[in-house]
Amino acid sequence: MSSTPPAPKSWLTNQSARGLRARIAAVAAVALSALAAMAAPAAADGSPSATPGGTPARSKTSFVIGVKQDIDSLNPYVGVVASAFDMYQLMYDYLTVSSAADFSPAPSLAQSWDTSADGKTWTFHLRTGVKWSDGVDLTAKDVVYTFQRAKTDETANGQYSSYVDNITDISAPDAATVVMTTAKPSPIMLRLAVPILPEHVWSKISAADAATFANDKGVVGSGPFQLAEAKKGQFYRFTANKSYFDGAPKIDELVFGVFADDSALAQALRQGEIDMAQELPAAIAETLRDKPGITVNDAQYYGFNEIGYNLGAATVDGKAIGDGHPALRDKQVRLAIDTAIDRKTLVDKVLNGHGVPASGVIPPIYADLHWNPGTDARVFDLAKANAILDAAGYVEGSDGVRAKDGRKLELRLFGRDSSEYSKQTTEYVRSWLKDIGIKVTVSIMSEDNLTTVLGKGDFDLFEWGWVVEPDPDFQLSVMTCDQRSYEEDGEIAAGWSDSFYCNPKFDELYAEQQTMIDAKARAQVVKDAQKLLYDDVAYSLTYYYNQTEAYRSDRFTGFVPQPSQGGILAFQYGTHSYRSIEPVTEAPGVKDAGTGTTIVVLIVAGAVVVLAVLVLVIVLVRRRKSADDRE
Repeated sequence: MSSTPPAPKSWLTNQSARGLRARIAAVAAVALSALAAMAAPAAADGSPSATPGGTPARSKTSFVIGVKQDIDSLNPYVGVVASAFDMYQLMYDYLTVSSAADFSPAPSLAQSWDTSADGKTWTFHLRTGVKWSDGVDLTAKDVVYTFQRAKTDETANGQYSSYVDNITDISAPDAATVVMTTAKPSPIMLRLAVPILPEHVWSKISAADAATFANDKGVVGSGPFQLAEAKKGQFYRFTANKSYFDGAPKIDELVFGVFADDSALAQALRQGEIDMAQELPAAIAETLRDKPGITVNDAQYYGFNEIGYNLGAATVDGKAIGDGHPALRDKQVRLAIDTAIDRKTLVDKVLNGHGVPASGVIPPIYADLHWNPGTDARVFDLAKANAILDAAGYVEGSDGVRAKDGRKLELRLFGRDSSEYSKQTTEYVRSWLKDIGIKVTVSIMSEDNLTTVLGKGDFDLFEWGWVVEPDPDFQLSVMTCDQRSYEEDGEIAAGWSDSFYCNPKFDELYAEQQTMIDAKARAQVVKDAQKLLYDDVAYSLTYYYNQTEAYRSDRFTGFVPQPSQGGILAFQYGTHSYRSIEPVTEAPGVKDAGTGTTIVVLIVAGAVVVLAVLVLVIVLVRRRKSADDRE
């Protein structure tokens, strides 16, 4: 939901993708042939040589990142998970970017901008000489096309509505100038996270095809890297754009390999088969701290996890959908559940202390916007939780399960197979709720499947999380009434909302902050909105987690943390590290016969297959948080 998500969901990460295909023995032969193809030496002249598998060997310096979250879609109108949005910023550029130092808006395609006195007209001055990867000039027409389509195309608007719906007019006075007019003053005009797409390519993709277009071959972009090869569930290979306007990356290739297993991911790093491991559980990361040549970065992150509720699934038109337990519409039931969740134990036992208990949906890394209940925080108290349910009329039966009006409190709780944190959290919650007379059945599923389940409202409780953008607008938007599911051609399609929360008072606060230019005054409204979510128990937030990443410091250097003090090194808001990473010295590994360039072998496969010298893994995962995407 996650990084997110989630997140996408809002840069969903510890939230990952959705959809799992576990193939074990059957995929081994295919994986081996692909691996052999990637590792084959180049010809003596330095050019890639043909291999039995038909895949050319990589003869360039490569940086390989092992991840657990697969990409749900390379189509920027469709993707939801954090890893997908990371790919978009590799392939495409944005008008502005969040700085590495402190997330403040910084120039990207727009090298400067002007604002009218009333705050409604924004003039962006574009860099000149920027070209698409097919050699066509990138001009203001592409920017106008991108934003117009985001406003009018149903699929595109579903992805970017919170950024563009306030924009009333978009024009290009000349090839290097874009003028946008808004209905109301807006604080997010330098935070428009809409990737600029080439009009001469995307105009050929109809609105009807926008939702199904794969965008995984022959991608035309302007970003610092270009997609070279995509194998869903296995790997994604990008080559450096040596003509990038903001400076060519210092590596030649960036490869993301998909892993299903934390242990295999860590082992691949130890053996030098990958150069960085992302989203490692703290316990496994600790085993790497004293390994020669490996550095562990335990960074404060901008994601949170939660236990979500089915608050009464319905479409934006108010049509009831799904099969959620009606008791969860009772705030007292949710309050009792929230009171029965021991967040300190989750931080200590699940995160091994690498995080803090959560409260507001804007994480503390954004200190000016974060809301904390302080002394009014609900604390873990099973006796109080039981008393709340007693007072609400839920009577415990002889089997220890409470009931009211003949309906037992028997709930389904869905967790994510891509996250050990999720699996552990759901078990703790199941145990605590048993102690207050609520029977919980835990089911673990792929994030693809969970996304579908949530969109249709076929759930009671779920565990997921969000990765939160530097501006709070999107994260707040997902809790508005308009982000519930919608019906199209008789089918139910998911909006951004995963809880079906709908409170007109919250919508008013969301709309109010959208037009506030004064940062301090806006921050107070953002905090008021978070407090309302907390009071309504729209979610039971569990923790803000650290993002633990480990890399081969004996091979690569030049990482740029975001923020500069204790920040993360990959999956950033921007491509700061990816463009700055460079080899320390010639790294150990397979040598290119012609150039001596290191070739790092990527692990590609489905589940874990131990074969003589390597581990093969494959999986498909979701959302926000990466936020741990929407993880």
